[in-house]
Amino acid sequence: RAAPSPKMMENAVFMSFTFYSTILILKMYVVAIITGQVRLRKKAFANPEDALRNGGLQYYREDPDVERCRRAHHNDMENIFPFLFLGAIYSLLDPSPAVARIHFFIFCVGRIIHTIAYLLQLKAPTRSVAYSVAQLPCFSMALQILLATTPYW
Repeated sequence: RAAPSPKMMENAVFMSFTFYSTILILKMYVVAIITGQVRLRKKAFANPEDALRNGGLQYYREDPDVERCRRAHHNDMENIFPFLFLGAIYSLLDPSPAVARIHFFIFCVGRIIHTIAYLLQLKAPTRSVAYSVAQLPCFSMALQILLATTPYW
């Protein structure tokens, strides 16, 4: 007989949130790996010891392609971390599983498209539209959290 699962693991909304959050965290790891690979390929190191290990201090420098990757990663941190907080709290509000899944899916797809547009330098306004679309479910979740918690302020 299987051990009883924790209560959160029985929450379909939380499990959906966990799935999409994990996809987003893995995406962030991929961007970090891409950044490292671009650094190696372009020989542009952020630390002198890394430059010395890879050819000399002349490679202790910035590169526009590396900086693009870093900006994509930084943008992920500015947006995915708030999503993790909002989505976790939103999951506790007992929303409709279908509606919650749509929120999580839209955010996840928007962030993936945003990263692809950033790294591949896709034509504007692809990146801006992806960013904006991904913000909609965050604003929706934030509003629902505020409405649910207003009686406690």
